[in-house]
Amino acid sequence: MKLYDYFRSSAAYRVRIALNLKGVAPERAFVHLRKGDQRADEYLSLNPQGLVPSLVTDDGDVLTQSVAILEWLDETFHEPRILPRDAAGRARVRSLALAIACDIHPINNLRVLNYLTGTLGVTEAQKNGWYKYWIDVGFEALETRLARDGATGRFCHGDAPTVADICLVPQMANARRVDFDFGPYPTLTRIEAACQALPAFVAAAPSNQPDAE
Repeated sequence: MKLYDYFRSSAAYRVRIALNLKGVAPERAFVHLRKGDQRADEYLSLNPQGLVPSLVTDDGDVLTQSVAILEWLDETFHEPRILPRDAAGRARVRSLALAIACDIHPINNLRVLNYLTGTLGVTEAQKNGWYKYWIDVGFEALETRLARDGATGRFCHGDAPTVADICLVPQMANARRVDFDFGPYPTLTRIEAACQALPAFVAAAPSNQPDAE
């Protein structure tokens, strides 16, 4: 198994957390997004989107899109589960995860930010304002939902980490890069602290990767 990774990618960060929780240690290859490695012909032949992560399985299948990879890992390496066993629980966890992976992260990723500054000519302050605004919109809804829902426990769903937590922690890390105010989000910060007490999350952090700068 081989993981194509970049230390600052929050999508790759999700997959690193899941691999650690499952006790799976793939071969690593690093794709430096800021240097344009993702646009090299060799990488585009593997992943035409030119994004990370990509995971090549032992059977030679190429898996892309972090949430799809998380689900494959849970179906392939059964313990510990990162999706609940019951259908309603799985739907809840997927909903929380996708609120981050589909509604917050895509409009704040590197491609979008580069377009804002490089093509539209926005200032650094305006770019950061954009970043903070969309995180705030997403986190407000997540905080409200998690704070009032009895299914929330130590983690986003009960007392073991799931795909929802695996998506939340990297997004929290992204927010810290723009000096985001977490004061209004006590539930999110409490859950993040519970995750960061686990070695699997700590080992997956961007600063702990071999390609970290």
